[in-house]
Amino acid sequence: MILDKPLADIGGKGLFTKEIDDAILQGRIDIAVHSMKDVPTYLPEGTILPCNLPREDARDAFICLTANSLAELPSGCVVGSASLRRQSQILCRYPSLKVVNLRGNVQTRLTKLKNGDVHATLLALAGLKRLNMVENVTSILSMEEMLPAVAQGAIGIACRSNDNKMMEYLSSLNHEDTRSAVACEREFLTVLDGNCRTPIAAYAHRDKDGSCSFRGLLASPDGSKVYETTRIGPYSFDDMVEMGKDAGHELKAKAGPGFYDC
Repeated sequence: MILDKPLADIGGKGLFTKEIDDAILQGRIDIAVHSMKDVPTYLPEGTILPCNLPREDARDAFICLTANSLAELPSGCVVGSASLRRQSQILCRYPSLKVVNLRGNVQTRLTKLKNGDVHATLLALAGLKRLNMVENVTSILSMEEMLPAVAQGAIGIACRSNDNKMMEYLSSLNHEDTRSAVACEREFLTVLDGNCRTPIAAYAHRDKDGSCSFRGLLASPDGSKVYETTRIGPYSFDDMVEMGKDAGHELKAKAGPGFYDC
């Protein structure tokens, strides 16, 4: 409904879930299916999220009609994205590029790209896959080049906390590896008091040895300051929550108390 302002200026992430949260609490619906990266770190009182579905590819896709990668874009090219996380990482690696706010659904953003409003844009690969629109992808960015949003690619299903029948149904659908990874990343975000004005990225996954490999990032919006950390530990829910929390505290200390005023 509001596409001419940055998301942070009109209420942040909670906007994406508020109407659905209201419907579930009023009993108009029994379950709520969410993209987990849009779910605030707190859940509304009276709701619970007992289920995560198997995670889709969490990487970002680069979409451009004139270049195959961010590195190929000439100086001064305009990259459109509504995500401060993407904007800050682009500016950190490619300071000669210009980033502008680009809001709207996937189709709207692609139309703006084709009309020449921007030279390139970045979108979550998971969303393009679910929309059967991967033919628009120019290339897929590696995790090293663009760390994803917390819980990107993960679907969560919520219900009322007093609805035992629905909780039982949803628990049987839960994918525990995904739930643990999402919990790790969201704990990292919680410690950093992340909001839509703070570029934060994180990714936890099971590595080839079966351990949890975690990487987290905190940046200034202009990409001039970027703090990163990594962790490896047991792939278990409680251990991974602690891992995310510990990583968050490390970056919070590195950034210092005035960081969020930047």
